[in-house]
Amino acid sequence: MSFFSNFIKGIAIGSGAILPGISSGVLCVIFGIYDKLLHSILNFFDDFKKNLKFLTPIFIGCIVGFFLFGNILNYILYKFPIQTKSIFIGLILSSTLSLYKKISLKGKNKISYIFFFLFALLIGLGSIFLESFLPISTSANINFLYLVFCGFLMSIGIVVPGISSTIILTLLGVYSTYLSSISSLLWPVLIPIGIGLIIGGFIFMKLIKYFLDNHYMPTFYTIIGFTLGSIFVLIPSFSSPIDVIISLFCIILGFLII
Repeated sequence: MSFFSNFIKGIAIGSGAILPGISSGVLCVIFGIYDKLLHSILNFFDDFKKNLKFLTPIFIGCIVGFFLFGNILNYILYKFPIQTKSIFIGLILSSTLSLYKKISLKGKNKISYIFFFLFALLIGLGSIFLESFLPISTSANINFLYLVFCGFLMSIGIVVPGISSTIILTLLGVYSTYLSSISSLLWPVLIPIGIGLIIGGFIFMKLIKYFLDNHYMPTFYTIIGFTLGSIFVLIPSFSSPIDVIISLFCIILGFLII
């Protein structure tokens, strides 16, 4: 049962690397495996069997979600944007509440931690403008090293909750190339992005692990801020009062799922 559960989580996390406005890091927070995932990857050989058992279904699910279900979920997001985005909002609200309860047990809350939370939240607000106004264009300077660089920066959106990798790729001018390469399995594009993603992912996971080990409370307040900030990117457009009612219902549904 644990294998299947982690496999399903992996599918969602892999799909998050494709879906616009959704961060794989947020999905890890939603599923309650963010810090455990970091620890298992970075300390893989310390407890090889245990970490392998935990990570294998997640990574298999990520591959399946990335190549098979990403485009399906992208279609659902396009076809039913209000319902899909609202459910994600409910999931995020519920998971951040659980996360806050978790860190409240670790130590005393301080007013100064609010500044870390607000800083991360403001980045989420800034994401609204980036997601809304950036043109999805193709860079004229695409080559192997540039794609490695794009993958490196894309890893920020995979590792850090609330920062969408699609925004980063759009800024770099390769988002449309990235999407078409996934659907057509264009390896000359996917391989260098994957190389950069692995290198960047390891580096940024190391950084976050360092902050979690040495500055646990401020780091988790920052993660909560990033996670809640992603809600602003997901707020759907409403054309009637019925849409608002549907959205509220789906938010409640998403909240109760967690």
